[in-house]
Amino acid sequence: RLEAKGNTVVVVEHDEETIRRAEHLIDLGPGGGVNGGRVVAVGTPAEVMECPESVTGRFLASPLRHPIMERRLPVADEPGLEIVGASLHNLKKLSAVIPCGRLVCVTGVSGSGKSTLVREVLHKNLRRLLAAGARHASPGQFTGCTRIRGWEVFGRVLEVDQTPIGKTPRSCPATYVGFWDAIRKLFAQTPEARMRGYTPSRFSFNVKGGRCTECEGQGMRTIGMSFLPDVKVVCESCGGARFTPETLMIRFKGKSIGEVLAMNIDEAAGFFAAHPTIRRPLMLLSEVGLGYLTLGQQSPTLSGGEAQRIKLVTELAKAKEVTGEELKDRARNALRAKQASPLHTLYLLDEPTIGLHMADVEKLVRVLHRLVAAGNTVVVIEHNLDIIAEADWIIDLGPEGGDGGGRVVAAGTPEQVAKSGKKSHTGRILAEFLKDRGRG
Repeated sequence: RLEAKGNTVVVVEHDEETIRRAEHLIDLGPGGGVNGGRVVAVGTPAEVMECPESVTGRFLASPLRHPIMERRLPVADEPGLEIVGASLHNLKKLSAVIPCGRLVCVTGVSGSGKSTLVREVLHKNLRRLLAAGARHASPGQFTGCTRIRGWEVFGRVLEVDQTPIGKTPRSCPATYVGFWDAIRKLFAQTPEARMRGYTPSRFSFNVKGGRCTECEGQGMRTIGMSFLPDVKVVCESCGGARFTPETLMIRFKGKSIGEVLAMNIDEAAGFFAAHPTIRRPLMLLSEVGLGYLTLGQQSPTLSGGEAQRIKLVTELAKAKEVTGEELKDRARNALRAKQASPLHTLYLLDEPTIGLHMADVEKLVRVLHRLVAAGNTVVVIEHNLDIIAEADWIIDLGPEGGDGGGRVVAAGTPEQVAKSGKKSHTGRILAEFLKDRGRG
């Protein structure tokens, strides 16, 4: 309607339907970070689809087919997490069951009560109980609902959101995920470092000794401007390398510690191929589409989607490398015993696809499936149909927003919700989507 009135509308967008309806596309890439920054295709959606270099064109021409992974249908002898009588805000004494060890999507129109149910009722109650070390709870201990049953099987609950992973320039993916300590130890073990008496702390930019004294290991300096915002400039002393010249003289496989920080994740995965404890988290970061980030990328410069995927990788990196069947057996045994397990975490995500390209959504789907395969339960508040179609179980709230919502209008597998008829807006749209994208 804006365009019909003679206006020009320019939209930065990842949503497939919006892209398909555009009259003119400008596609940047082909990758992200250092792998992007070029115009790879220009024209109508049909013309962009014909460009082999365009990732957007490839996904428009060949959308994802669902399900990508085999569904994990609920089993009778496995426990579920049951919320009883949720009545906070617009929730109307709502009761719902979340199957444990599954990928669960909570759907519904805006204002239907999804965030209230997941974040304010489920997350706040379980976080409080688990933090207190409680193994049993009376009905009076729950807020926003009558009670929650089956929560005792969880070892912890974690909300994986898009908040920054660190607030200072010294924070970066390498320190957050946790493999930077292993890299520092490698440098400390080189003959030159041992001869000089350097320990791993020498190669830390968080403590004095080996870091640049001018910028204190930040690589940047902040210059205060009167009546204007502060200005950040590259440190003149270290040139952004963060360390003293003496520290930078130590080489591992021909690279200084500063040069390693400047490597992107894909490059570093090859460089540390012989060191599994370092290579594994690097490969995980690459698999979720973050291979273009540098190891020392300052946390405040990361987008919300990048920060969230780094958090997911951090969780995946904690799981021991065992076969898929071993993971399933261990998770199944813990669930059937109805006992808390360090393997069993309840992960909560609120619209993780915000800011993600279609290619990144596919990678996110695979990460969520891997978390579930490792014996965890993942609950996602989502509107993106590619995520909803991949769920093992859907809880659809509504039917409308505000006072018209707050009820469970449909629950089941994506195929079951798609057959729920006119009472579920999600079901109606999902039915059309699965008809076009489903493998059945």
